[in-house]
Amino acid sequence: MAAFCVALPAVAASLLLLLLLLLVSWKRWRGARAKRHVLIVVLGDVGRSPRMQYHALSFVQSGFAVTLLGFCNSRPYEELLQNSRIQIVSLTELQKLPVGPYIFQYGLKVVFQSVHLLWKLICREPAAYIFLQNPPGLPAIAVCWFVGFLCGSKLIIDWHNYGYTIMGLVHGPSHCLVLLAKWYEKLCGRLSHLNLCVTNSMREDLAENWSIKAVTVYDKPASFFKETPLDLQHQLFMKLGCTYPAFKARLEPLDLATERSAFTERDAQSGVVTHLRGRPALLISSTSWTEDEDFSILLAALEKFEQLILDGESLPSLVCVITGKGPLKEYYCSLISQKRFQHIQVCTPWLEAEDYPLLLGSADLGVCLHKSSSGLDLPMKVVDMFGCCLPVCAVKFRSLQELVKHEENGLVFEDAEELAGQLQMLFSKFPDPAGKLNQFRKNLRESEQLRWDESWKQTVLPLVMDT
Repeated sequence: MAAFCVALPAVAASLLLLLLLLLVSWKRWRGARAKRHVLIVVLGDVGRSPRMQYHALSFVQSGFAVTLLGFCNSRPYEELLQNSRIQIVSLTELQKLPVGPYIFQYGLKVVFQSVHLLWKLICREPAAYIFLQNPPGLPAIAVCWFVGFLCGSKLIIDWHNYGYTIMGLVHGPSHCLVLLAKWYEKLCGRLSHLNLCVTNSMREDLAENWSIKAVTVYDKPASFFKETPLDLQHQLFMKLGCTYPAFKARLEPLDLATERSAFTERDAQSGVVTHLRGRPALLISSTSWTEDEDFSILLAALEKFEQLILDGESLPSLVCVITGKGPLKEYYCSLISQKRFQHIQVCTPWLEAEDYPLLLGSADLGVCLHKSSSGLDLPMKVVDMFGCCLPVCAVKFRSLQELVKHEENGLVFEDAEELAGQLQMLFSKFPDPAGKLNQFRKNLRESEQLRWDESWKQTVLPLVMDT
């Protein structure tokens, strides 16, 4: 009986291995169908992973079928959902357990994600490429490589940042889990057939410190990020005004048939939309509410800006819109609610996917507080703002000069004092056609930025066809 109990696990393991080998043989037999199929893996929210959504659409436009695996917490772009050649497969996200030490919970999460991702990948149609977003790469890199090894797929890693540096913001750089994650990324990152990255600084770092050769593929705005026509601005403001008071008109029009928002007015007779005289300036900041964005800088700058208005400076009132979801949102919303602004309104909406580019294209200034955990990535939110010809004030870090050109398409700051001074300068005598803000916008219009589709065809497609 004891011998039987000992042998039973071995028999079960052998049967499982045999089943896996049979499945792999079957998938290899069907391998001819894999040549124009790509598996894209995101161990994160697909709806909040725009670059991977862009990759999926670009692959489809180049004749591939795409299966996109990830968490489905937010709605992806409509173009993605409506495309018959893109299949979205939802991955199950293991919620935080209420018991046990953190290391135990994290270990259990890694084991669960490994088994779950392995099963989901094995059950898919065979693919020529497995295209993986990193971070998060633990455990996805090893799992994707293993499936690629079994099924003959080539692994492509798109390096957005380093996962271990993001973990280090929470746990500290010397924490055992952070060191383990660094070792894992460095080791498993070398298993890929092709590596892409988001900056030249990251490309150089991967080569020098990780012995990984990568190709820089800069984030570019999609075609729908553009300046919003005034009539569409008005429609958006009226829509948002139903939920957020900051967008509502301060005074009702004399003619009740006239539509008025905080910023615009549609004439009842002609239907023409115009900006309101004395309207507030619209400032927008997009965030994932994580440790690499310190919103206390913006709040302190807004307090200084408010004091300037109270002291008699010729400055407009502000509507500050902070969009996004994330773990620190509740904390910062609590800080915001404690402020007693008289000339500044702050709201924190979660926008529908189609409304976000419209709002960027309607704003007067963007503020970016992303301070890269590694110093090597770039904020995609700024890329989108530039696509809308929206000038930006961005907090300084190592790679930022690859995107934000100080005094050309925006300004770079280091602290709240400097940001407050920039807001004062940019909004002085607002809206001033001859002011610095409009000069930055003019420079962005004249730069004729390359869009994602064109950039992808020039950089990624030749690499994929040669791999």
